[in-house]
Amino acid sequence: MSTEGHRIEVKPGTEPVRVVVNGQVLAESRRPLLLFETGCPVRYYLPPEDVRTDLLTPSSTHTVCPFKGTASYWSLEQGPEDIAWAYPEPHAQVAEIKDHLCFYEVQLG
Repeated sequence: MSTEGHRIEVKPGTEPVRVVVNGQVLAESRRPLLLFETGCPVRYYLPPEDVRTDLLTPSSTHTVCPFKGTASYWSLEQGPEDIAWAYPEPHAQVAEIKDHLCFYEVQLG
């Protein structure tokens, strides 16, 4: 998708990814979705079944992206707040990221 100089694209990833916070593995996936967006770093959206959602608590934070929709956030009970987010109802152009969780930092390989 491209809108007046802004580009957004979702592709399947080919490398496994891990999310580790405070020495604890929160996610491991061999099927991430990579989201490329103008002006932003590549983001890795992970299927919820590859994430330790039992360690996450829904946050009251919500943000709105004109290109993706409204994001909901999750925090660690004993750790950082708003560590992950997802789009429960993304815009049609990025429908494949629905309910996939994204973290600020991931490890490749």
